[in-house]
Amino acid sequence: MIQRILPRPDRRSRARARRTSRILVALAAMAALLSVDLPDALAEPPLGVTARAVPDTTADRVGALFAAGLDGGHSCTAAVVRSDDRNVIATAAHCLVDLDGTVFAPGYRDGKTPYGVWQVTDAYVAPDWTDGGNPDDDIAFATVAEVDGRQIEDVVGGFPVAAQQPADATVTIIGYPSSDEVPLRCANSTTLFSETQRRIECPDLSGGTSGSPWLVDGALAGVLGGYEGGGTVPEVSYSAVMGDQAVELYREAAVTD
Repeated sequence: MIQRILPRPDRRSRARARRTSRILVALAAMAALLSVDLPDALAEPPLGVTARAVPDTTADRVGALFAAGLDGGHSCTAAVVRSDDRNVIATAAHCLVDLDGTVFAPGYRDGKTPYGVWQVTDAYVAPDWTDGGNPDDDIAFATVAEVDGRQIEDVVGGFPVAAQQPADATVTIIGYPSSDEVPLRCANSTTLFSETQRRIECPDLSGGTSGSPWLVDGALAGVLGGYEGGGTVPEVSYSAVMGDQAVELYREAAVTD
């Protein structure tokens, strides 16, 4: 059998091979760096940092409240919660002064209402808030009318409601400052300011974020409001602790007899 002898590569061929090898190694190293850095870019902000909320199933259940229709600008925030009739939202009691013309736009961004505009129909507010504006009762629930034969929870889903959270619970807040057309998000551990008020440090939660949901493990544990109307500086916010009165209001709004 005749052996086939391959030609021996010359010096230039060997040099090209070495350069190609170095380029491949460099590309592999670059790919490795990108694969490490990419998840960090997509990760949620660290605790205590406020950033724009990324559109997702959680943010889509939160929306802006407009007291006089879309042309009047948004002044509060609300969120859809689970209910038998699938038509209940939660917000701060001080956000429901007058229901005439008040509408809710879940997932509102940059003037767009991807999940429709929902007319607020009824409010469930504690008597102590109605009579004297007790900050411990600055949480309310409301119903919205159906749109095109559908209820709001059928469109975006709803948060479960969970009372009796620990004092140091980690809370996620999503809300709409009046000066911005996109929602902001911040998460941080909380403390009890008093037996009836919860406190959190999150920057830039200015006017308009009243009524924003305080979420613990994906469940509504309060809303931004209460002491000082929710806070007089953007860096510190409050929520009334969800006690028996708030739970009873929720049941009145959410449970069909």
